Amino acid sequence: MKADPSRSARPRRTLGVVSGLVAAVAGLAVAELASAAVRPEASPVTAVGGALVDLTPVAVREWAIGLFGTADKLVLTLGIVAVLAVVAALAGLLAVRHLPAGLAVAGGFGLLGAAAALSRPEASWRDALPSLVGGLTAAGVLYLLVTAATRPRPAGARPSGTWPMDRRGFGRLVTAVLVGSAAAGFAGRRLGAHGSAGATASRARFVLPPPTVPAPPVPAGADLQVPGLSPFLTPDRDFYRVDTALVVPRVDADTWRLRIHGEGVARPLTLGLRELLDRPLVEHDITLTCVSNEVGGPYAGNARWLGVRLADLLREAGVRPPSQGGPADQLVARSVDGMTIGTPVEAVMDGRAALLAVGMNGEPLPFAHGFPVRMVVPGLYGYVSACKWLTELRLTTFAAYDAYWVRRSWAQQAPVKTQSRIDTPRPYAGLAPGPVAVAGVAWAQHRGIEGVEVRVDGGPWQRARLGAADGVDTWRQWVWPWEATPGRHTLEVRATDGTGAVQTGVRTGTVPDGATGWHAVEVRVKDLG
Repeated sequence: MKADPSRSARPRRTLGVVSGLVAAVAGLAVAELASAAVRPEASPVTAVGGALVDLTPVAVREWAIGLFGTADKLVLTLGIVAVLAVVAALAGLLAVRHLPAGLAVAGGFGLLGAAAALSRPEASWRDALPSLVGGLTAAGVLYLLVTAATRPRPAGARPSGTWPMDRRGFGRLVTAVLVGSAAAGFAGRRLGAHGSAGATASRARFVLPPPTVPAPPVPAGADLQVPGLSPFLTPDRDFYRVDTALVVPRVDADTWRLRIHGEGVARPLTLGLRELLDRPLVEHDITLTCVSNEVGGPYAGNARWLGVRLADLLREAGVRPPSQGGPADQLVARSVDGMTIGTPVEAVMDGRAALLAVGMNGEPLPFAHGFPVRMVVPGLYGYVSACKWLTELRLTTFAAYDAYWVRRSWAQQAPVKTQSRIDTPRPYAGLAPGPVAVAGVAWAQHRGIEGVEVRVDGGPWQRARLGAADGVDTWRQWVWPWEATPGRHTLEVRATDGTGAVQTGVRTGTVPDGATGWHAVEVRVKDLG
């Protein structure tokens, strides 16, 4: 009776897939250990993810943010791991047929990771090492497993079905590799945690100085206390985070430095945190908004910020705004991870509360929001004003330099557009007939909100009651009492800013300088009769 070739080939394919996957696990674990000696951003998955973020078209990125929200980085990471698993399995399958080709695929993934690491801002040659070491490890483990798995059994050895080697022996070898990989990965995590321990300890030691100019108390009536309505001050844990960092930078406050230089800087400055804090500190309530925020979206938050006036610091360096003859019209802020954000010099120095912030809601900045120092400029979208993990300020011109997002189709300058949002009732909510509190927030930073109107099913606009104003740089809460009747209804909202301009109802997307349009919510009111 002839043997079935497909039947005898199956175990070899299984061995190949298992060998490829185990080799990939070993390579990633060793690369994680190596990245602990370089920097977390040099980890292959992080480096490849960062490079993909840089290369992703704007439309795709905005789609991902809209679909996954702040979980977009997790989804990207899981996607990279899934692709790596598929490639690893294919490398293993190839290796049992043609070993050099399979090893080339395994090692090539290491070269890809190294190239991605070197493409990142602020990269050095050392950033390529974790991926190269990981690729060599994966290739070596794949060679070990495949050669062991496909080695013919000695003459007289006990048969093991159609498997080309003893299953138990292969299982022991795989187990040994996985145990070693787990040990390497654990050591890498521990070393990485130890490397960031200094930053964690520096934040724990850091005590916010009292403000020289404290913010007045939030006015009575600013928070309307309506169930389902966003609180007037957004807690740190709930404040939105949209950036490109797959690994949150953990900066040691004791070694942090800020450099101010460039065109029109008569006296370049290099400051440590303590030197920065020698300047007067001011406190100010400011609403931040991300340009990726769709109409009615969640990427807006209001906080009490503590920091040094950026305009005072620039004047100390001898900077003059363009309106006073200064040669630079753009202030390029650079993050420790290489992100660049360009802000109009005139906006920073026109009297608004543009800050180098060190505190948020009475606490040191969280790492995720820029500890130890970040920029906060009211009236501008975050991508042109709110650089986190700040390390450099360079004066230049918009004609001479395009910052990160401008090179990716976004506008050079982007004042925040007037927006309003319905927080409650939620979309598609089922409501009982009768009184319903329709409530939300509206913002037009640095212009303020003068009015909010609501309408039902395209009917006449009805004026909502506004919460007390806390200056022109924060959002305002609003509420409108609605006598709900049975059926399906569409609620819409629009705002009027402090200049008297009414929010446009024309719907546009976020690119290139922020979305426009009225937020609408559809609800269903039950018929209890």
